[in-house]
Amino acid sequence: MLTTCPLDCFDSCSIEVDEKLKLKGEKSHPITQGYLCHHMNNFHKFARIEKSTLHGKEISIDEAIDIVKQKMQEKTLYFKGSGNLGVMQGITKIAFKDGDIAKGSLCESAGAYGIEEGRGANLTWSPVQVEKSEVVVIWGRNLSVTNSHMLPALKGKTIIVIDPYKTDFTKRADLHINIKPRGDIYLAMLLSRMAYMEEMEDEEFVEQRGKNFDYFIDFVNSKPVVMLENRSGVCMLEVDKMLCMIKGKKVSFLVGLGVQKYTFGHSVLRAIDSFVAMLGLFGKDGCGVGYISNSSFGFASPFSMKTNRVYKPIVDFGAYDFVFIQGGNPVNQMPCTPKVKEGLKKAKFVVYFGLHVNETSKMADLIIPAKTFLEKDDLKLSYGHEYLGEMPKISDTDIGISEYDLCKRLGVELRSEKEYIKEIRDSNTTKRDGRLISKTYENVPYEKEFYTDSGKFEFFDDFYDDFTQEDLDEGFYLLSAKYNKSLNSQFKTEQYLHVPISLGLKDEQRLTLTNGTYECEYIVKNDENLRDDCMLLHSGHKDANMLTPHIMSEEGKCAIYQELKCQIVSS
Repeated sequence: MLTTCPLDCFDSCSIEVDEKLKLKGEKSHPITQGYLCHHMNNFHKFARIEKSTLHGKEISIDEAIDIVKQKMQEKTLYFKGSGNLGVMQGITKIAFKDGDIAKGSLCESAGAYGIEEGRGANLTWSPVQVEKSEVVVIWGRNLSVTNSHMLPALKGKTIIVIDPYKTDFTKRADLHINIKPRGDIYLAMLLSRMAYMEEMEDEEFVEQRGKNFDYFIDFVNSKPVVMLENRSGVCMLEVDKMLCMIKGKKVSFLVGLGVQKYTFGHSVLRAIDSFVAMLGLFGKDGCGVGYISNSSFGFASPFSMKTNRVYKPIVDFGAYDFVFIQGGNPVNQMPCTPKVKEGLKKAKFVVYFGLHVNETSKMADLIIPAKTFLEKDDLKLSYGHEYLGEMPKISDTDIGISEYDLCKRLGVELRSEKEYIKEIRDSNTTKRDGRLISKTYENVPYEKEFYTDSGKFEFFDDFYDDFTQEDLDEGFYLLSAKYNKSLNSQFKTEQYLHVPISLGLKDEQRLTLTNGTYECEYIVKNDENLRDDCMLLHSGHKDANMLTPHIMSEEGKCAIYQELKCQIVSS
């Protein structure tokens, strides 16, 4: 049978499942092409939660649900993570509609907000389109770790990598720009300014399909070149090389989450988009910007409702009597771990509903095991390509409960699972070569229109950065990156602080860092791929967010993971 990977990933792989539940990639799928990532290849090797427990003592599912019913009468917070991105996972919030729902994102929403400001909608940029490009710019994105099924589309292309870390992919690149953290917006402005000086703008696109271009260019030209070089860490020689490599070419820009992990993250994507737009690289074959797209664009949303909402990146768990956490690990993944732990300790009762033991489940009063994606009906909408993934129930087990069945047993009146799935699927799908794709998918995105009120691309023309020169000069940027054997805190995580070789430290040495408020001790691993002003923690490290600031983005309600510099306390 066929199903779809539920994980939070661009690839949304199509999976063949045999009678022994062995998983392998579907060979004929245009994106999956017969192979799966490390996580899915080892899916059955990771132990799952099999029994409900209350304060560590085993209880039945019925007893667990009775406790939830009782606790829901108190001041309640519902917090959903992204451990499974099937559409049916969202049904649970119906049961908690009378409480507070945590909204916002720990992931991409700042960048998505900026894209929608300029384009009106964040459409999919598929590997199918990247194959038509001549040059691919990989900006703050490690494809070999987070988007491996994009790699076949890069064969024969000129590759430019923009990243403060030398990823494995930089070794394959024709040009690597070793940008400073927080420097992406300044590089986008510097590229725009120099492109304008070289008369590289597409005058027809700017005049007919753009809005506020003159304000954009005036704003960019008002910034001293020396300041743009200093803040981006990129010299004019490298800018000139990049412009020469993309001039007159079909170019895809593949932008990752790393560029928008700052207070002004929305402006970063808006500035990158504006540079690409001035070159006229929207609405043309093989030309565009790929980011995490809005996978639900154009689809029905049967679980949407008006609720009391609080912001996920800075939510105070301690303000609630009852906290219900589904498919997430906020203790590890949310900014400022000390505040998260403090809040969960103050909350009167915490439920963890999920598959695996993690830092959050260890702090929960009640644990309820969930069904795996093989054990329930669902549907996957991809944010990395146009194909929809059906997820039929393949296996039966007495372990756990699905989100749909939980809601029903909590007394929520529901239609059948198949009706919900059909409504969502049929609302916005068509077939291409016998496969379901999104009806709103465009072979050449924005060829006919942008989705703004004006119908035009609206250029970026302002932003504010409160980092001082002292902030820029002192301490180390603490980078957050994905690890190749984990997906955030799922699966096999790494437990080192990566440091530049220039510090002269020894591997396995202990090092204490501070952000001025909190301190944390780490075990060191030297890394020749780091800039001298950077350190790195992989997402999923047990103390990855001990020093992350308790703030969120100006727009998009997104968590911020790199808006800090840390100092060495002792070694």
